[in-house]
Amino acid sequence: MRKTVAIGFLGTVLDQGSRARRLQKWRPTISLCLQPQLPIDRLELLHPAGFERLAERVKDDLARLSPHTEVRLSELSIRDPWDFEEVYATLHDYARAYPFDLDREDYLIHITTGTHVAQICWFLLAEARYLPAKLVQTAPPRQTDEGPSGAGTASVIDLDLSRYNLIAQRFTRERDETVSFLKSGIATRNHRFNTLIEQIERVAVRSRAPMLLFGPTGAGKSFLAKRIYELKRSRHRLAGPFIEINCATLRGDAAMSTLFGHVKGAFTGAQQARAGLLRSADGGLLFLDEIGELGLDEQAMLLKAVEEKRFLPVGADVEATSDFQLIAGTHRDLRRMVAAGDFREDLYARINLWTYALPGLAERSEDIEPNLDFELERFGEEQGEQVRFNVEAKRRYLACATSAQAAWAGNFRELSASITRMATLADSGRITETIVEQEVTRLRGTWSPDDHDFNYLDALLGDRVAELDLFDRVQLERVVEVCRGSTSLSDAGRTLFAVSRQGKKQPNDADRLRKYLARFGLDWEEIRGGIP
Repeated sequence: MRKTVAIGFLGTVLDQGSRARRLQKWRPTISLCLQPQLPIDRLELLHPAGFERLAERVKDDLARLSPHTEVRLSELSIRDPWDFEEVYATLHDYARAYPFDLDREDYLIHITTGTHVAQICWFLLAEARYLPAKLVQTAPPRQTDEGPSGAGTASVIDLDLSRYNLIAQRFTRERDETVSFLKSGIATRNHRFNTLIEQIERVAVRSRAPMLLFGPTGAGKSFLAKRIYELKRSRHRLAGPFIEINCATLRGDAAMSTLFGHVKGAFTGAQQARAGLLRSADGGLLFLDEIGELGLDEQAMLLKAVEEKRFLPVGADVEATSDFQLIAGTHRDLRRMVAAGDFREDLYARINLWTYALPGLAERSEDIEPNLDFELERFGEEQGEQVRFNVEAKRRYLACATSAQAAWAGNFRELSASITRMATLADSGRITETIVEQEVTRLRGTWSPDDHDFNYLDALLGDRVAELDLFDRVQLERVVEVCRGSTSLSDAGRTLFAVSRQGKKQPNDADRLRKYLARFGLDWEEIRGGIP
């Protein structure tokens, strides 16, 4: 038969009582062991030093009132019961040393007695399963003229019950809403990017440490930094402004002044004092995009500002202060720059605590389709005109945009420009196949300017190119190249089958080539005359 074991602190005040009247007084530890619906087989009663006599008195009273309850007294050495770290460490050590027997015993943690700090620690240890127990809370009975009307009540709190799971579900739902907030304006189906956003969400609401966003130009670093700022602001993690600067635009003496400010007369032309971006970001978030472009002197000043919240404006004798959070962005490999002496190792170590690599658009091909709709909506808001794709036109564009040859070196900026061009050319708000074909030609020329045969194949097959395996596509490209350089179908066949035809008595090169082309819906006349 399973036993019920209760663990709790001695109530140094609540469990007190004079010898004459203590049995009539409600005492939580006594009350816990008198619950008819919750018989306690063993009580582990924890008490501080100096309260041995009270603990023994409670034990004696329970021997008379609840003889079936075994009482074990344990002294816990806690100097300050209101010191969270000390109390948690002591209870954690107690839990780790306790010989739990989950096959034979059920455990309860009595949270009515002890300081509020102890109650919080009990909860944390039970929630983390260091204590495999349910929580139990006792309450006094109704008072009468003769004293308490009974033993009072006991309520068991099982953190594994569904109603408490609902609380956890609520936190999960709020976290999901936060992730959705962080991703709003970022149309994505990419698993890797979604995982990255979830990680950033957790760090953004808990940490003030710098972040480093690494990724190619146009991958969305600036947009994401702004969303992180808005998330932090909504959670009251900061109250100041969002300040952004692309470090690639900072050159020479102006870099120091722009970032750290200057005093009046600091240099020729400094007719007025300037606060600088770091002071402007006080209490807020500073986003330094392309931080790898900063000079070594600016890097040294920035490190001091990040670590000490102090820096020296140009020409000043007194340091300025600014408490800002930093997000840095770069497309460069800062580790190589450190090795080459172009980036300070100590600054890199400081901003490399939370580093996130944003994938480029070519690595997020599944995100192209949702971003088409996003870009068209943005175009409509800016121009006051709604534009949509024809069904076939959209299918044709996606076949090109998601193909293996789609380089998207400019990432989302390049995609945005592509959609803007097509939307601008659309008559009556519809992007047609003709407009898409023109845009596809432009993109292919940008991605593979010297690859004329690929463009021939694309023009011949249209969106069917995307349905080919790479093996078939590469082979077919070469066949088309030979056909376009031959005078006849037979001439092309002789070139293509120059080795295998030697083993045939009556080689029919033209028929073999015709059948091969037919597999892809092509014929000689189309290849020779269907495209320029």
